[in-house]
Amino acid sequence: MADPEQIVSGQPALERRIGLGSAISLNMMNMIGVGPFITLPLVVAAMGGSQAVLGWLLGALIAICDGLVWAELGAAMPEAGGSYAFLREIYGRNGAGRMISFLYIWQLGFSAPLSIASGCIGLAQYAAWLWPALHTPILHLPGGASIPAVSFLAAATCLLAVAMLYRNVSTIARTAWVLTGGVLFTIGAVIVAGFTHFHAALLRPAPHAFDLHAGFFAGLGSATLLATYDYWGYYSVCFLGSEVKEPGRTIPRAVLWSIVIVAALYLAMNVSVLGVIPVQELTHSGTAKLAIVSTLMQQTFGAGTARVLTLLVMWTAFASVYSLLLAYSRAPYAAALDGNYFRAFAHVDKRHKFPSVSLLALGGMAAIFCFFHLATVIAALVAIRILLQYLLQQIGVIVLRIRRPEMPRPFRVWLYPLPPLAALAGFLFIVFSRKEASRELLDAVAVAISGSALYLVRAWRRREWPFRPAHSEADGG
Repeated sequence: MADPEQIVSGQPALERRIGLGSAISLNMMNMIGVGPFITLPLVVAAMGGSQAVLGWLLGALIAICDGLVWAELGAAMPEAGGSYAFLREIYGRNGAGRMISFLYIWQLGFSAPLSIASGCIGLAQYAAWLWPALHTPILHLPGGASIPAVSFLAAATCLLAVAMLYRNVSTIARTAWVLTGGVLFTIGAVIVAGFTHFHAALLRPAPHAFDLHAGFFAGLGSATLLATYDYWGYYSVCFLGSEVKEPGRTIPRAVLWSIVIVAALYLAMNVSVLGVIPVQELTHSGTAKLAIVSTLMQQTFGAGTARVLTLLVMWTAFASVYSLLLAYSRAPYAAALDGNYFRAFAHVDKRHKFPSVSLLALGGMAAIFCFFHLATVIAALVAIRILLQYLLQQIGVIVLRIRRPEMPRPFRVWLYPLPPLAALAGFLFIVFSRKEASRELLDAVAVAISGSALYLVRAWRRREWPFRPAHSEADGG
């Protein structure tokens, strides 16, 4: 079958330039953003002690199960757009899959900028730890509200990442290695600082910490949700499928290796911090939670080292923003190329060969979301992403096995169908076990209703499914 990218009039095709090393690097940049440096004390507070490590372990298990699904789908369908291509083929290219994949791109227009904005906000708030004047309001709004300088710094960070991505993918991959080096050095410094000043007694759980009651499971759900947010990103290479060398081998390896490496780093970092800072201090309301690793370095190596590490955390956050924008900008491009999204998003820069309109649109939306509170951004992101993407893929990999058993699959989910079922159960647990679930579900429902209405109006005008019969199964319907 001809590559659809080759048949779009006047548009150059993307090129396969990303190898295994660069794929792992891009995934890890996406995964190790500012998230773990912000959420660590929140994870501990959710469970009330060092038993919070269970949240990180359960999050890693869910990531591995979900990663196996991404590995199978990414190797079988190595196209630009990742989940867009998967959902379209799973549920029928000319049938329900057309609406589901459109709805996925619509929600991505919200969830991707929310994810990017969370990294920018985290970076700016760490910067405010170094320069407290950034908390000063510089724009006063009607009703007494005001916007501090730190919000404008977050938006400027997003725009800088867009500018740096406005070039070809080979140059971007080389930059990724430099940024990843800073990421690994940062998390390594935290681990070394912790283990060189380690007190094993601080890791002792409180009495009855593992009693299995409703509060325990609610705390585990909250902790696992935060950990899952921190693990997300292992699938970034799937969004660059049409730019990956030997995708049948490279994509599964990049997905699984990045999960294993990052899980090991997160667990080591959390244990090292818990072995230095008492739980009471870590979760106390008066502690500057965003600066927890700066507090660790200040207690172990002094204020000067803490300032250096804070700069490195900002480096890590920027690397994540850079990787997120790179990966997600390919999804609206793929949908527009397929005729299932707004045509402007199919535009490719003729000099550097990247989807420029898609990059600019997501970057602009993310800059707007930088003016929201971080907690609001993360909560909305998690609910929308799980309910309108991840659950559809866990069910979808099983549906595709049944509907198209003959489809070439360079990689198959190990122990199938247990991993997708386990990931499905895990995602449902972390969404519905939280007290705030109803509020977050409303966000997802609003996105789903608006996207569905937009698709149906567009489909009616274009005489597409469901206003004309789906094609036969042989034609992908």
